[in-house]
Amino acid sequence: MLKIVRRLLPEFGTTYGPADGGPFPAVMILHGSEGALSGWSHRTATLLAAHGFLAYPHPYSTGGNAWNAGAIREVPIDRTEQALAALRGFEFCSGKVGLYGLSRGGEHALLLASLMAAEGSSGQADALAAHSAADVVCGAFDAKRYRDSGDPGWIPWDPADRAWSWRGSSEGLKPTTPIPIERYAGPICLSHGVEDRVWDVEMTRRLERRLDGRDGHLEVHYDEGEDHVHRSDAENVHNERLIAFLDRYLR
Repeated sequence: MLKIVRRLLPEFGTTYGPADGGPFPAVMILHGSEGALSGWSHRTATLLAAHGFLAYPHPYSTGGNAWNAGAIREVPIDRTEQALAALRGFEFCSGKVGLYGLSRGGEHALLLASLMAAEGSSGQADALAAHSAADVVCGAFDAKRYRDSGDPGWIPWDPADRAWSWRGSSEGLKPTTPIPIERYAGPICLSHGVEDRVWDVEMTRRLERRLDGRDGHLEVHYDEGEDHVHRSDAENVHNERLIAFLDRYLR
């Protein structure tokens, strides 16, 4: 008998959860620039499902396929807000919902939480975890044009090429704009590999300094010797910490 099953969240996509009827605490997973179809966010979802969560990998990148990651360009964060509400109202959800984002997904999670908090929106996430995230808004990403720094054809971000939009506009989300996560009052867990060569660990250090002294719970983890993608032992530790954090605030 299957112990983890897929259930369709109408209008949004598949979820993964325990086979019994629930309800379960839910987690929305926000992928990075690897794109929605790479499978990594679904892998994370099955891991969380095995620990009793209803996990929904939200596919927000545009275009792409199993061989091409697609783009993060003018992504409407409003759509993610709608998916968060749909997940909370899903019949298999307990009513508690957390956010977990990695890399560009971590940026996405921080932006969603801060934008909803700025408006005093109902239905804000009950907890937020971001791994290897930027502390500022970053530019658009297109896998078809991607080059490593130093490769022929590499170019910096075009400041006019926006990754995100909110309420129909990207004007408040220009690249290099600091993400005001201090507006969000819920529990936050931040983590970063100290040797990260994609998003520098100083980004999380700056987030930690800005959140210092807040009333809401904050935990921050720095993984010595680890790059953007952690090795097996470090990933196991990261997953244990993540599950413990989600258990604490969503159960």
